[in-house]
Amino acid sequence: MSIGLYMDQHVPKAITDGLRLRGVDCITALEDRAATMDDPELLDRASALSRALVTSDKDFLIEADKRQTVGNSFAGIVYTHPLRISVRRCIDDLEIISKAGEPEDLANRVQFLPL
Repeated sequence: MSIGLYMDQHVPKAITDGLRLRGVDCITALEDRAATMDDPELLDRASALSRALVTSDKDFLIEADKRQTVGNSFAGIVYTHPLRISVRRCIDDLEIISKAGEPEDLANRVQFLPL
């Protein structure tokens, strides 16, 4: 089983398009009509769909820390800082995470890119 990805509105479209060309299962918050949700709600939505949230929004790191501290589960977050990784490397790393991983590998944790 692979890890489904949920792309928030901060992730460039080029990354989502590149992943789809490689056969990676991903949807965007915009496609899901959830782009205007608050961060906690968006993370809940991604988790309800059993998808790891991909984001470059630092506020999700705070939300993940809160949930880890009190034991509230979430499907996982992949954090990528746009100035620290190229679009190509981001696509490569996300493809590896999605295709080689299992959902429980990211459950309740944050994975930082680049790998």
